[in-house]
Amino acid sequence: MKINTFSALKHRNFRLFFIGQAVSLIGTWMHSLAQGWLVLKLTDSAFYLSLVQAMGSLPILFLSLIGGVVADRVAKRRLLIVTQTVSMVLAFVLAILVSLEMVRVWHVLAIATLLGVVNTFDVPGRQSFIIEMVGKEDLMNGIALNSAVFNGARIIGPAIGGLMISVVGLGPLFYINAASYIAIIIGLMMMRVEEPPVRRAPRPMLGELKEGLSYVRRAPNVSAFILMVAVTSLFAIPYIALAPVFARDVLGIGASGLGMLMGSAGTGALAGALTLATRGKVKRQGLVAFLSATAAAGALLAFSFSRYTPLSCALLVVVGWGMITQLATVNTLIQTDVPDELRGRVMSLYTLVLLGFIPVGNVIVGTMAHYIGTPHAVAVGAVVCLVSYALLFSLKKGLISH
Repeated sequence: MKINTFSALKHRNFRLFFIGQAVSLIGTWMHSLAQGWLVLKLTDSAFYLSLVQAMGSLPILFLSLIGGVVADRVAKRRLLIVTQTVSMVLAFVLAILVSLEMVRVWHVLAIATLLGVVNTFDVPGRQSFIIEMVGKEDLMNGIALNSAVFNGARIIGPAIGGLMISVVGLGPLFYINAASYIAIIIGLMMMRVEEPPVRRAPRPMLGELKEGLSYVRRAPNVSAFILMVAVTSLFAIPYIALAPVFARDVLGIGASGLGMLMGSAGTGALAGALTLATRGKVKRQGLVAFLSATAAAGALLAFSFSRYTPLSCALLVVVGWGMITQLATVNTLIQTDVPDELRGRVMSLYTLVLLGFIPVGNVIVGTMAHYIGTPHAVAVGAVVCLVSYALLFSLKKGLISH
């Protein structure tokens, strides 16, 4: 088999996007770490930590479908330049407030909410822009490399940020994040893109939204894969929010052990993304999605029963690998099937179930954890995933050969 891990990088536009993303995402993860410390410093409250995280995610739950309509109406490169510029301005505002010691928790909440609103337009545009940069032939590789740079930044950003906080304080991290957006903005502006022809006069937004949802309803493969991602978001991904409980109460390894657990999941995700990038166009992608999702859920179930730290870390490597393989494969399948003129709207629904459902899942699994204990709650979530995947693929057997 020909090894071509970086085939999507032969496209000049994607190279610019990839480099800009690498710089910007490291800044984003540094911001995320610093924001958590800032909120804790201001409030000493776990409630506010959760609230800030929720306010950054809730706009996606309510507005991402509208973001998809916008992504189909305008040139995606121009849309991303606008969203990245607005994000940069918001990051600079927070940096200034912190450096002047004027910041209050409501400032952090407001900026997190506004960044969440920006993401409702940015993420569908970003997801549906990849195919315009690399074409269908290199789509899997492009999505996998995009996932790889995301997960690589997820490891590097917090590691650098954690060291910097103890040396220079919080303020510089927010300035670095704000400055990091310049890399992706310059990359987008340097691209040579044939802007798609202007579509006929758009219909009312609600009508276009219904058109996208109707397509998903009529396309059984697309709807089934989106349902699979919804189950993952609701019942598997919430283990991340409960990881501190496993570190402190279940495994007894404290804060440093928490970093080890999350690093294990991140390492697995990075390995999964690079594996997909190396394999390139995978045959029977539906089967790959099913097997990787099942492997992740099975490893998560085993993790819920583990009381041995090395085993728990090893299982989280499998969880991270399986989840990223599932999501990247499903992303490719959906984008390959959907018509160009509907891609933004369909990917906004994918974004809704992937990112918007996570706060809902956190509430569901968190509530179970309150009543039956955290390990049992994670185990129930994993079992729900395993049963749901099995039912989905037994009822729609054509998905495996898709």
